[in-house]
Amino acid sequence: MKTNRFETFFDAIIAIVITVLVLKIPQPASPTLNAFLDLHTMYIAYFISFLILYNLWYANHNLFRLVESIDNTTLWIYGMMTFVISLIPYFTIWLANNPTSVAAETMFGIIFIVTHILNTLATKAVYRSNPYNKNLQEINHDSYYLNLPLILIAIGFILTYSGYSKGIYYACLTSIVLWILIGRLIRRRKNGN
Repeated sequence: MKTNRFETFFDAIIAIVITVLVLKIPQPASPTLNAFLDLHTMYIAYFISFLILYNLWYANHNLFRLVESIDNTTLWIYGMMTFVISLIPYFTIWLANNPTSVAAETMFGIIFIVTHILNTLATKAVYRSNPYNKNLQEINHDSYYLNLPLILIAIGFILTYSGYSKGIYYACLTSIVLWILIGRLIRRRKNGN
């Protein structure tokens, strides 16, 4: 399958999920700053989910610039990832409404762990389906740095289950920042900057 058609579909899914996320944020109860600030857990949860989705879109955009076609294995993995991504608004709002719930924090963390694993598998499938693409082979997709977000989310689980109620929040946020910084570092090394 040609990637331009698939990339358009995947971009649309991410755009729809982000739109659903923002529409799930309720309006403040009154037109005051305090009412606005009362929704801070909604804003934090939305921000984390938005950054994960945006970073996923950006990484796939950069990947598909180098690839012209993908195989059925890649399509199936991306199909599973699309299903998981479509659940992000549900678990984001659940966590935002129940910020001290261990079950909500656990599911919020699991949804991003599964997304990360599926994205890693999809990226490896793209590499396998394009073995002669020189531009693609120059990128180090096996870098162990790319698994740091999973380690941070695991630390967030440990914090959450040890009684620190904001463990997943901070672990997800930190892992997103790391994921972005690591991606930039890898691209700079590749470009020689």
